[in-house]
Amino acid sequence: MTVEVKELPELHVACIRHVGPYNRIGSAFERLLHWAGPRGLLRFPETKVIAVYHNDPDVVEEANLTSSVCITVPENTAVEDPVKRMTIPGGLFAVAHVEIAGDQFGAAWSALMEWISTSGYQPDDRMCYEVYLNDHETHPEKKFILDICVSICPL
Repeated sequence: MTVEVKELPELHVACIRHVGPYNRIGSAFERLLHWAGPRGLLRFPETKVIAVYHNDPDVVEEANLTSSVCITVPENTAVEDPVKRMTIPGGLFAVAHVEIAGDQFGAAWSALMEWISTSGYQPDDRMCYEVYLNDHETHPEKKFILDICVSICPL
């Protein structure tokens, strides 16, 4: 894992909300991509695929965890249920670049939070998210390559 402190831009996204365990967001991604494809909104590598996590899994019961699966879109993109529009605020972030197996997400987040605890920064109240940089199904070891982005401010 490599970590950098970066200014990230505000992102405009189309998203579908998922309630339940974070490791079960795959079907929401499938629905979002199925919706976006025919509308010409999947323009890789320009389009970013993102998961936003709205709760701390150490505080909120797993069945009540809320996340949003997202793709970046032009700001005024028309959407209809179950797809919504959302703006992810920009600003200062700790960004961990990782290549992990599907069962290593929790460990990667824990490692980043440990890094932050000794960095001179602290998490703030903006959204935390993951930006997926590959299709893990096409990776020879089925690994996810992603950036974990945690909003921070100086201590």
